[in-house]
Amino acid sequence: MTNPALAPTPVQRLISLDVVRGITIAFMIMVNNNGGSGSWGFMNHAKWNGLTPTDLVFPTFLFVVGASIVFAFDVRLARGATRSQLAWHTVRRTGILILLGIVVNGFPFFELAHLRIYGVLQRIAICYLVVGLFYLWDKRVSMKVAVLVAALVGYWILLRWVRVPGAGMPGRDVPFLDPDLNMVAWLDRHLMPGHLYENWTTHNLRDPEGLLSDIPAVATALLGLLAGLWLRGSKAVAAKTRGLAAACVALLALGYLWSVWFPLNKKLWTSSYVLVAAGWSLALLTLAYWAVEQQGWFKGRSKGWIWPWLVFGSNAIVAYMVSELLPGVLDNIVIHVDGRAKSLQVFLSAPIFAHIPNPGWAAFTYSASFSAVCFIPVWVLYRKRIFVKV
Repeated sequence: MTNPALAPTPVQRLISLDVVRGITIAFMIMVNNNGGSGSWGFMNHAKWNGLTPTDLVFPTFLFVVGASIVFAFDVRLARGATRSQLAWHTVRRTGILILLGIVVNGFPFFELAHLRIYGVLQRIAICYLVVGLFYLWDKRVSMKVAVLVAALVGYWILLRWVRVPGAGMPGRDVPFLDPDLNMVAWLDRHLMPGHLYENWTTHNLRDPEGLLSDIPAVATALLGLLAGLWLRGSKAVAAKTRGLAAACVALLALGYLWSVWFPLNKKLWTSSYVLVAAGWSLALLTLAYWAVEQQGWFKGRSKGWIWPWLVFGSNAIVAYMVSELLPGVLDNIVIHVDGRAKSLQVFLSAPIFAHIPNPGWAAFTYSASFSAVCFIPVWVLYRKRIFVKV
């Protein structure tokens, strides 16, 4: 008689992975709408080098994208789809994500002269395309590890040992990882002049989702893919949990060690940042996998704790789009109260959050409330069993 604990994981959605995706998108919405200058430090990105919990959100989502590729692609292959059909689907989905990202960047006025081309959805699209096609082309773990190492080491060489045109050698002529005088910023300024994110906020011309830093971002998705391959294997559930935990410790140790020479930096997506962020992503995935798949906490009455995360995770892109477009709508609807013009955003939020005396709690309450509002449309879709696939 076959021991079910040793059977390969069925080709289906992994509930714990959906839970991690839901937690990540909910926190992403919160930190992107963190309530402004009064928000607590952990609800904001590090200014440059360094790391806050907020800096872990985006790489965790990319990590989940990589892991999900294994299950999503294997399901379609098991249903009879060909590799060419899957490749075309991957390219089409990439194009849609890029277009949605440009819509987010331009909404509501679409000022083409300074429209930002890079973005969060664009980076997700590129990583999904590269890692998805790579998985279709070759499923060997050794190849994934080789490309991963090449991407991380190669990116370090580019930033540390390649002269920045017009500036000089990093670490000698200019400070290593100087905010403006680095290869990533230099390339983006020449490729997308006037179309970079930080044109609007500072005198610096750079973009946190620039072209060159897509290299280590792909490595983040590759690490997720490797985690997905591990979870699709034939080992017992408890052994898989132990393997995830061991990988978590190894990545954190290696990443923090490398950060002594190659600092953690989310805006440049440094190689040490890739390892540390993936380590914390694995920590979250390990906990979710242990609770859901090993302990069965999703069954019966205990299912309630994962329900909101499943709702968010089932339509993550919809939730993100709502969170990005809604502020533009609220800010540009003007109403007149007592002879004064106010945006609908201020009109709705001021009577509630302005009366909370502590700025941190006021900002956090706003952030959580905004996330709850974004939950409503995806909850409606979830109840109707509608799952939007771009």
